[in-house]
Amino acid sequence: MTKKKHKYSNKKLSRGEPPNFSGQHLMHNKKLLQEIVDQAKVSKKDTVLELGAGKGALTTFLSERAKRVLAVEYDQTFIQVLNRKMAHAANTTIIHEDIMRIHLPKGEFVVVSNIPYSITTPIMKKLLSNPVSGFQRGVIVMEKGAAKRFTLPFIKNAYVLAWRMWFDLEYVKGISRECFSPPPKVDSAMVFISRKPDPIVPYKDRSAFFGLAEYALREPKAPADSLLRGIFTAAQLKHVKRNAGIKHDVSIGALSERQWGVIFETMTQYVRRPLWPRPRKTTL
Repeated sequence: MTKKKHKYSNKKLSRGEPPNFSGQHLMHNKKLLQEIVDQAKVSKKDTVLELGAGKGALTTFLSERAKRVLAVEYDQTFIQVLNRKMAHAANTTIIHEDIMRIHLPKGEFVVVSNIPYSITTPIMKKLLSNPVSGFQRGVIVMEKGAAKRFTLPFIKNAYVLAWRMWFDLEYVKGISRECFSPPPKVDSAMVFISRKPDPIVPYKDRSAFFGLAEYALREPKAPADSLLRGIFTAAQLKHVKRNAGIKHDVSIGALSERQWGVIFETMTQYVRRPLWPRPRKTTL
């Protein structure tokens, strides 16, 4: 069957901007590839988005398990390999495009990807910072340091905190650099992401929560008291600390997801809206 032509396949980048495929290291360990697909629980009901398909090692496994596979790749040499390798996979569409320029699928979808290290955070923001998208769950292989930063209990970044209001992020396992070609300079890790059945913060309040998170995490190691005092009155702060179980000397970055939920709910109930911290425009 002739491969379907995707609407992005011949699109050119404007103003000569470089593509975002730098930092891509291809996996060649078949046992690991199978483990990734198993961990993602891919089934015949799933539309799977693969970001940075490379030469199609993971794509092949996905096409055997999923209902539909959207394999995104920018490198023209890899595109030629993908088109040959997946020529008879009727459920697989090869998308020749910069990862950061694609539109996410409109319906529910799963992401299974070995993403380019150089754009790890932008890719994660694209998937997780807008919770009204159809993204349900995924397994992403990324640089180990980034994987730890996204999953450790202590949170330093506002966007990571926001993600955790809507998604669970789990560090599954480290992956040796020897499983890739060419081997990267650092080890990698597998991260499992799943949408929370009940979000801690309503999707409609995304912008308001980003504002709170950015304001409060200016100094992640600072006492929660000192940072929250800029939002709440003394009486309100006493109320929120009691309800959230916040200890006197705890760092703001050490607060749990549940505690942040209480803080946000208290702010929306008792603090006048004009006094809520506003997010930077670049965040949203």
